[in-house]
Order: sequence, then C-alpha cells, then structure tokens
Amino acid sequence: MTTYHFVAASERFLTEEEPLEEVLKERRRNYAEKDKAIDFWLVRQPAFLQAAEMAEIKHQVPQPAAAVVSTDRKFIDFLKLRLEFVLVGTFDAPTGSITDALASNASA
Repeated sequence: MTTYHFVAASERFLTEEEPLEEVLKERRRNYAEKDKAIDFWLVRQPAFLQAAEMAEIKHQVPQPAAAVVSTDRKFIDFLKLRLEFVLVGTFDAPTGSITDALASNASA
C-alpha cells in the first residue's frame, strides 16, 4: 500500500486558469536532470474521489474535478501554496474502496 497526497480543484481551474502546466513541466525537467522517477500525476475526474472516505472532499470540489496526485507530500504542499484555491488531502491505495490511485472517471 502506498500513501498518496493530492491537491484537487475544478478541472477548469487547474488546467486553464492556473499555470499548472508550467509548474509540472519544470518539475519533470528537474527530475530528468536528477535522473529521478516521476512521482506526480495530473488526474482528470479522479476516481478516488468516489470513495466513501472522500465524500467530504468530493462535496467541496467543483465538478468536473481534477487533481495532482503525488507520493511526495512536500511537492503537494508546494502546489497548495502556489495554487491557493485547492483542497488538499491524503489517501492510501490500493484499498477496497480505492483500487487504483490514478484511475479516472473521465470518458474518452
């Protein structure tokens, strides 16, 4: 089981109104220079928000939602400060209610 940390907001906010793409590109570049494996992902309409234990957060996040999920809590803390209007949370996966941390409910 792995602990994941995330920031969540409306998909529009994260992908259109904030400089998230720039932040993630810079982070990818930095990881490549350090030969470090990627430990963060942008998930549109994250399925983990459907889990019963996430009901409170799901209720607060405008739909359709998106989230940046990472195993690095410090990176998520950084994103919270950078993006401001996001919800932050943590979950473990795989579990009975969250089988895939990066699954999406978005239809193709």
